Amino acid sequence: MSPRRLLVVLSAAQLAVGLLGQVVALRRRTPYDLPFLSGRPEHVGRDSLWMGTAYSAPAPMLVAQAAAIRSLAQGPDDGARRALGALGALMVPGYLMERADRRRLRPSGWDAVETPIAVAGLGLAAAMAVLGHQERSGA
Repeated sequence: MSPRRLLVVLSAAQLAVGLLGQVVALRRRTPYDLPFLSGRPEHVGRDSLWMGTAYSAPAPMLVAQAAAIRSLAQGPDDGARRALGALGALMVPGYLMERADRRRLRPSGWDAVETPIAVAGLGLAAAMAVLGHQERSGA
């Protein structure tokens, strides 16, 4: 598999995990909760648009990710490659700052639904960050 195709596949998987995380957070009413700002359970739907949820990035980031994936899937595109790398690099600290993700990443915080979302989201975002910053991933 070419580096470009690998970036497309991993970014698409990360996007799917992000969308799944958004659905889970909406159903379980799990708001974003960062060290400097937090949402409220009754506002998870509204907040998911601009601040994200405990398990997903904000909607504009997900839309940008989908657009970059589509562009890179159609052929070499350095802008799309760099965009995916930047989004991954932004998501990694986002996952690590999020209180619910940190709790789910500890053995004592295991949840059959939320832990796999947190692990996959973080791991795939890190892969996006690395691959998106390698020139060969754009060709």
